[in-house]
Amino acid sequence: MAWLDIAALLAIGGVAGFINVLSAGGSMLTLPLLMFLGLPPQVANGTNRVAITLQSVTAVSGFRRMGQGNLKVSLHLAVPAVLGSLIGAWLAIRVPDAVFEAVLVAAMLGVSVFMLLPQPSLDTRPLTTERLGPVIYGAMFLIGLYGGFIQVGVGALFLVVLYRMLKIDLPQVNVFKVAVILLYTLPALLVFALNGQVRWVMGLTLALGNIAGAFVAVRVNLSARGALWVKWLTLTMVVLILLRLMWF
Repeated sequence: MAWLDIAALLAIGGVAGFINVLSAGGSMLTLPLLMFLGLPPQVANGTNRVAITLQSVTAVSGFRRMGQGNLKVSLHLAVPAVLGSLIGAWLAIRVPDAVFEAVLVAAMLGVSVFMLLPQPSLDTRPLTTERLGPVIYGAMFLIGLYGGFIQVGVGALFLVVLYRMLKIDLPQVNVFKVAVILLYTLPALLVFALNGQVRWVMGLTLALGNIAGAFVAVRVNLSARGALWVKWLTLTMVVLILLRLMWF
């Protein structure tokens, strides 16, 4: 890679890592960049998972150092998501590019409707496995399926399930989100790698930027105004994703 390519991967990766941890849609920046640097869409989709994995490791570690998260609940949420991600990754390496866009538009339209609804009455109790049920597990399977397939905007889907359905506050949504994404991205990355859809040097370079962005986002998420950042950044990214897909 040329030095300019490396600089672009680090810079865009930093922005994407911040957005991914705090909200959703960072992959809307990294996937086009990887394709601009010469990777086919499926290979860019696989290579992007390297950065997502290491970004998630950084975020999960940061949250745990601050005493945030619940390993038992995260594992319960992750099991159906992992199953879904394996199927999604398998589909991603076999379907035409147009399917990616159709799925993404439908998902983002649905998310935008949910995000514009009035704020729910939050349940201030700690999230436990007793509050999970078949509907939540089914929703997590679908999130994993989508995340394994394309990943772009998957954080917004977590907001629908954890914020709207389980009624936990937005900063805590991000704590659980990054843990589940880490657990389901690992098997998805393995599927892409075994099918030759990962370029490791580019992926690791991008990951350095994502790690830096994730490091900053962890601290912003738990700040006094973290919830406000999450809501409006997510809405902005959803709108940008839709504009990018429908008009460009």
